[in-house]
Order: sequence, then C-alpha cells, then structure tokens
Amino acid sequence: MKDKEGKIGLSSEKMNKLLPPVLVLLSLCSLSFYMGGIFCGEKGAPQSSSSEITVALSGCQPQTKFTKFVECNISLQDLTPCTDPLRWRKYDKFRMAFRERHCPAPSERLECLVPPPPGYKVPVRWPRSRDECWNVPYDWINTAKANQRWMQKKGEKFIFPGGGTMFPNGVDEYIDQMEELIPGMKDGTVRTALDTGCGVASWGGALLDRGILTMSLAPRDNHEAQVQFALERGIPAMLGIISTQRLPYPANAFDMAHCSRCLIPWTAHGGVFLLEVDRVLRPGGFWVLSGPPVNYEIHWKGWESTEEKEKANLEGIQDLLERMCYKQYAMKGDIAVWQKPLDDTCYNARGEDVTPPVCDDSIDPDAAWYVPMRPCIVKMNPAFQRLGLGQTPKWPDRLTTAPERSKLFSGGSESSFRKDTRMWENVLKYYKSLLPDLGTNQIRNVMDMNTKYGGLAAAMIKDPVWVMNVVSSYAANSLGVIYDRGLIGTVNDWCEAFSTYPRTYDLLHVDGLFTAESHRCEMKFVLLEMDRLLRPKGHVILRDSPNFVEMAKRLGQAMRWSCKIHVTEDPVDIKEQLLICQKNFWTSAEE
Repeated sequence: MKDKEGKIGLSSEKMNKLLPPVLVLLSLCSLSFYMGGIFCGEKGAPQSSSSEITVALSGCQPQTKFTKFVECNISLQDLTPCTDPLRWRKYDKFRMAFRERHCPAPSERLECLVPPPPGYKVPVRWPRSRDECWNVPYDWINTAKANQRWMQKKGEKFIFPGGGTMFPNGVDEYIDQMEELIPGMKDGTVRTALDTGCGVASWGGALLDRGILTMSLAPRDNHEAQVQFALERGIPAMLGIISTQRLPYPANAFDMAHCSRCLIPWTAHGGVFLLEVDRVLRPGGFWVLSGPPVNYEIHWKGWESTEEKEKANLEGIQDLLERMCYKQYAMKGDIAVWQKPLDDTCYNARGEDVTPPVCDDSIDPDAAWYVPMRPCIVKMNPAFQRLGLGQTPKWPDRLTTAPERSKLFSGGSESSFRKDTRMWENVLKYYKSLLPDLGTNQIRNVMDMNTKYGGLAAAMIKDPVWVMNVVSSYAANSLGVIYDRGLIGTVNDWCEAFSTYPRTYDLLHVDGLFTAESHRCEMKFVLLEMDRLLRPKGHVILRDSPNFVEMAKRLGQAMRWSCKIHVTEDPVDIKEQLLICQKNFWTSAEE
C-alpha cells in the first residue's frame, strides 16, 4: 500500500502488530551489548597507553579495545596494594590494625606493570635457593640481626646459615630439640604448621626436609622484607598479621603453630590473639612458644626486662591456656609446648563464669575473609570423628584419603574428592607435555588460583614445588579439605590483590575463574595482578571457556607475555581451552 506521497507505508493495524516484536528485538540487542561489556571485562581503557590492540570475540559486540600497558614508576617495584606502607597513616593504630589488609578503591587501582628492581636476575633455583638468594633490595635484617646469623651478605647474594633469634646455633639443632618434645613431628602425625612472625622462614624451610609443610606469616614492613626473602628462597609464606581480623585460614587447619620470639602480647585484649591461633589449630594440635617469657630465669637480662615481669608474663600465658583447656605438653630449655584438647569434654565441664567464653554459633568457624576476631573459644563440630591430630591419617596417607569435611560444602562429597584426585593426575601429565619446565627446578613457587580440593597440588606432590592453594571468598569454602589432606592454602577475593610481594611465583594456574566470577571482577585487573605476582620468565596456565581464553591471550600480549592457545587434555571438549603464557624478562626504562 502507498501513502499520499506515493511512498510505501504500513497501516496502523499492521504497525501495531509489528511494534512489540521490534521492541523486544531492540531490548535483546541492548541487553546483549550490556552483558557483552560485563563478560568481556572491558569497563574502561587505561588512560596512559602506547598503542591499542583490538579484540573481537564471538558474542562480544562491538569490538573491544585493549591498551598495551605501560610500566609503573620504578618506585613501585615492591608494590603490595592491600598492605601499602604509604597508606598506613589512614588507618587505626589500635592492635596494629593499619598493617592489616586495606585495599585501594577501584578508582585508585593502577593500570600499569610493576617493574623489577634495578639489577634484577632470574632467581637462584631450588634447592640452592634455600641457602642463598638475590633480588631483595633490603639488607636491614643482615645489619640488625648479624649476631643471630639470620643471614649474611656476600657480594650480590644473601646467604642463609640457618640461624635465628632463638636458635643461634642453627635451625636444625632447634628442630631436633623440638622433635624430642613432640615425637609426632617425626612419624607423619604432624604435617602442617603455622609460623607467626616467621623472620626469613628458616624454621619453615628446614621443616620441608622433615615432611612438614609450613605457612610462614609476617606483616609487611618498611625495610625488613621477611616474606619477600622467604619466597625468594622458595619457602611458603604470605603477608599477614594477627590483629583485629581473622587469619585467612579455616578452623581446625594446622597440626602445629609456632612462635619464636614473635613478641605478640598473647594475654592482651581478653587473649584474642591466642584464641585466633586456637581457632586455626587442629584438635589435639600443638602450640610451641620459644623466646620471652620461656626460660626467663636465664634470659631476662638480655630481654631488657625484669625477672618479675617475665615471670608474670609466663604465668599469665599458662593461666590463659589452662582456662582454654590446653595441657602443658613439654617444657625444656627455651621451648615450651602446649596441646589443644581433642574434644569438648573440658569445655563442657568449665563453670559458666570462666573466661574466655565459648563462642556462640552466630559466625561460621571457617569464615575467614574480613571477619573480626572474637575473644571466645571456637568449639569443634561434634560430628567429626577424624578431624583431630592422631585421628587424621598420617602423612602421606592423608593426601589421598577423602576427609570428613569433603561432604560439608555445596557440591562436595567423598566420591567427588576421589574423582577430582584422579582427574588432576591425568591433567598434570598433559600439562607437562605442553610445558616441559613442569617437574624441573625451573618451577618452584606455584599458585593454584581457583581450586576446590587442591587436586593439582596433590598431583604435583613428588615434583620440586610447593603450591599455594587459593579458594575464592565467593566460592564454596572447601579450604578445610585442603588442610585435611596435608596441603596449605588461603582464601582470597580476586577482585583484590593477593597478600604477597611482586615477582614471587613461578607458575600461576587458573581454572574456570573467569567463568565463575567475571560478573564481579574485571579480567583486566585480575591479569594485572597476576603479572605482579609472576616472576620474569614465569608461566601461566589458564583454562576456561574459549571467549575468556581468547581475551586473556590478548591481555597477556598487552602485558608483554608470550601466549599460545591449546586444546585441553580432552580434544573433543569444545567448552574449554588452555592458554599457556610466559612472562618475558624486561627491565625498567628508568634504570
């Protein structure tokens, strides 16, 4: 039909019938454009750039542009975004809370590549790295602790003779003494340990030869760089402090906790610091204290204190532990050992007015991401029969035994655990065919950024690596299972930075993270954080849907990575692809 001007037109009736489908189509297109913006992860290009890379992904329209990332200023060579000393003055000094995690707002996040320090070299390889390293630009510890043999500077290298404040004759002699007091350290009963105030992690490093895996913990500081030294040596460690927030570990995790002159005021604030150690310590686990006030009769003069004060400090700790139902297990020389109760019998027998009280059930004992510490005792779940030390299988049997906790979270079960274990054994074989450095001393520090049961870490147990297993704070909390099988790990939200220094990992493994969390975390910032964590010449193995793999490849190239896409170990699987990248070695233009 034509209108009065001779143009082809539509009647009102036909127009009304056509209009709703058109509106629906336009709405769907708009929604597709919006969702594409979210899932393609490009919410705004960086302001400073040298050139642009165009990425065209199926389903992501219009084309997305990525910027080649520029270098950060050389002054940011040791940037730790969530524990930045330059931001400390903004936060509360109470209980040293300013040293806890305080991440920058999204608008303050940097979009640049953290440069290595001048003169940076590829790290010394394991196992030699345990005894010597370079690349840490601070030697304050060398100067301040010279008489304690923590470390020595020889030319360009730092040498670690194995000394410490409480073990000047060497860490091996110190551990020998400890094993005499705790026989379970020698037969596989004790497998996981927490070292608070770890120094340069010599204790944790020496325990590796004895089959004990230690999470070494120390806060960020201006000049000591304790955690940086530990990771450069190839020893597990992360930044952290016992202050106002729970440690990022589940309840009943560690078989043993250790404090060697860490100078934490254990009885202050209702005993909250010791109660947090108690929360993460497995039933029947051991708490070991050396240094003040243990053996004060001999050492009080060297502590710049008085005998009466140190005697009162020790009696205060003993009284608190007794009220927490701990038993003094052993005390000899400079080492004191207490044992956590194996069940609730003692707690139930205490009077109602005894402090610290037992916690109520309002907060999940395993919740550990920005959860305030409380001055109360976290009771164990009476449903567990194999959670306590001595009840859990000894190492290495516990690695492949399905823990009770494997069935307590959504999607978890003992059969799923066993299936996951078998799957990762096969996957690792395929990974090694694509990345020959796997299984050699070229790769030591490994992070599995989005794990469930720690299956990859279990498969790598015979390789010369240690693995930091990370469970997303927004995923089902399966971290307790990882500790039950004798591995270590932590919780993290990948919309934020991880608690470590730059250039601390040789391999980052990322399984399905972007499919799971692209609605929250912009891919660009996650990969920038991965670049910060990764050592020069380090590797990334990323497995995800093809769209995310393609985008990660383009972003990796923009960060000076060399990347290649592969099929998975199942070549007929079209839902997933693999991306293997290597971070290139580059130096700052400011050198």
